[in-house]
Amino acid sequence: MQYDKADQQNCPRRVVFYGRVSTELEAQISALKNQMNWYLELAEHHPNWTVVGQYADEGISGTGMKTRPSFMKMLRDARKKKFDLIVTREVSRFARNTVDTLVTTRELKQYGVEVYFVNDDIWTMRGDGEVRLTIMASLAQDESRKMSERTKAGIQMSQKKGTYVAGPTPFGYKRDKKAHTLVVQESQAETVRKIFAWYADGINGTEIA
Repeated sequence: MQYDKADQQNCPRRVVFYGRVSTELEAQISALKNQMNWYLELAEHHPNWTVVGQYADEGISGTGMKTRPSFMKMLRDARKKKFDLIVTREVSRFARNTVDTLVTTRELKQYGVEVYFVNDDIWTMRGDGEVRLTIMASLAQDESRKMSERTKAGIQMSQKKGTYVAGPTPFGYKRDKKAHTLVVQESQAETVRKIFAWYADGINGTEIA
């Protein structure tokens, strides 16, 4: 399906939106709602669009497709030809892996489904679409790598300072919110000591559980 920009603006399209946020924080969930509202406002400026669905993944990283249930459902629906245009805000919302991005958009082309990355102004079926998409996907992947490195570095620095900021509170401890440290919770500590003692005696994890 090849056409110029004028065709893209005027031909009837069955449209779905895809949005994603990478954490489950309340502010991020709110941001996802804002994303979807933004898409609906965008659709008002495209009278040729008929919105037939929305897909959204909450609290999920963009580095892997298979861990995003709404994204995978969108691909299954694309195979069933339920729509012919996916609108997403930017490449980094769609995927942060260059290979996944290109493989997926090429697969979608086979079903007659185009992807429009609004902020990047990339239409995957336009002549220069794949070249520009490759560049933007590479940048998104590199930014994801840098973000991961910064996060790990921040956690390591906190650990060196004796503070605990990563993950849920381990069983047997409670958080000292002021000092940002872990403190032994005696009501659970005896259970933890028994587990270590049993393991030291050669009892395996399944038996202990």
